[in-house]
Amino acid sequence: MALCDECWYNRFDEESEEAYCSLQLDEDEYARFLALQNSGKQCRYFRPDVDEYGIVRKQN
Repeated sequence: MALCDECWYNRFDEESEEAYCSLQLDEDEYARFLALQNSGKQCRYFRPDVDEYGIVRKQN
């Protein structure tokens, strides 16, 4: 899941030492998300992560 490592929604939980997707999906969207993930297709919710400086640049 190299794509997830570069995604805006990727979060790391230090207690469980696992990464997870923080995207808020309803039940149907989540089922489609899992189906896409299992089929090997690219996630349609992928959003490239920008560092904190990238966010500031967009505000200016």
